[in-house]
Amino acid sequence: MKEISGNSFVLYGDICYSETKDKLFTKEGGYLVSVDGVSMGVFDELPEEYRSLPLIDYGGKLIIPGMVDMHIHAPQFAYRGTDMDLELMDWLSEKTFPEEAKYRDTDYADRAYSIFADAMRRGATTHAAIFATKHKEATELLMDKLEAVGIVSYVGKVNMDREAPPELCEASAEASARETVEWLEAIKGKYKLTKPILTPRFIPCCSKKLLDRLGEIQIEYDLPVQSHLSENQGEVEFVRRLAPKSAFYGDAYDYHGLFGTEHTRGKAVNTIMAHCVYSTEEEMQRMKENGVFVAHCPASNINLSSGIAPIRKYLDLGLRMGLGSDVAGGHTDSMFEAICDAVQVSKLYWRLVDQSAKPLSFAEAFYLATRGGGEFFGRVGGFDAGYELSAVVLDDGLIERPMALSIKDRVESAAYCALDLYGISAKYVRGVRIA
Repeated sequence: MKEISGNSFVLYGDICYSETKDKLFTKEGGYLVSVDGVSMGVFDELPEEYRSLPLIDYGGKLIIPGMVDMHIHAPQFAYRGTDMDLELMDWLSEKTFPEEAKYRDTDYADRAYSIFADAMRRGATTHAAIFATKHKEATELLMDKLEAVGIVSYVGKVNMDREAPPELCEASAEASARETVEWLEAIKGKYKLTKPILTPRFIPCCSKKLLDRLGEIQIEYDLPVQSHLSENQGEVEFVRRLAPKSAFYGDAYDYHGLFGTEHTRGKAVNTIMAHCVYSTEEEMQRMKENGVFVAHCPASNINLSSGIAPIRKYLDLGLRMGLGSDVAGGHTDSMFEAICDAVQVSKLYWRLVDQSAKPLSFAEAFYLATRGGGEFFGRVGGFDAGYELSAVVLDDGLIERPMALSIKDRVESAAYCALDLYGISAKYVRGVRIA
């Protein structure tokens, strides 16, 4: 057997992960093998070839894949849980934009991003797609901190050249593009775990000229893309006025090669679109054709009065999809809460909107928070052989009960009882323990 490195070991405990979108694999007293940070699989008995590896005994505790947060705003973490009575567009103008303007001050950014990065280390999230602000120095500072805490992330310097306060609106499309390129050049080759992602905030804040330039930058640097889509009825109507020639909201991105496909060469562009509450049938079909990931953010959609995304329809259509906390539209970075919220809002959609749209099961929501979103990052979110070994160990003995539960019920209880806030015993990312 090849030489063993420090991220080669065996975890022993009660293991749970998604086999498929609606089926959980569970193993009481199973062995999960990591070799060089890659899972070799889960075993009833430890194979001979791995018996020389260090064994870490978590007997009686739960071992699950790390959570994948498909959509979170790092600069908004500071004011999470405030002004939740506002709708999206008012919330942006009255709360979000004034706060994000503070990140021109790198001392403030240092304090705020230190708090955010530490929260990312302590929670159950191991992978995240993250919005920063327009400020390239603060964005690089955020990337430094995330790299140090050890999670895997995509981080985007936000682009916006219209419909924003003067202190956040970049001087021109060309100025925004230039700042983006300077940021990309400054971080080139700097990180192992932290990567850049192209981040037009959303169509209202990005002119056609800026989107043209971002499309060119995407081709030159071969970057993934993240943005917002069809979140709020007022926003959708605003986009209709701003881009009257677009067939639908997503078409305005697709015209510039920022919606799953770069049309000049027909090359796939790894793309996340957050929310998709009001996507039309045509938009849904384009997302499927282009391989766009939907980041479902149920807490944010409730808090900002946006609505309920038709997640059952997206699952049945076979769209690529994960969950997002969307802090600070979402009030917490807990992906356990995102799982529970996803189930709960799907029940409301079924009861109040479309009784043919079966609510999500816990297994389906768990899949979205792990393997579903993990696909954006590669072979992430499961413990199958060849998957990245990123795991969270939970001490669910802290949830006192008089009876024994199945592993599936224990994991579900852990999510609904917010065990990620007080019961994480260990956290591994690519085979490295970070908490």
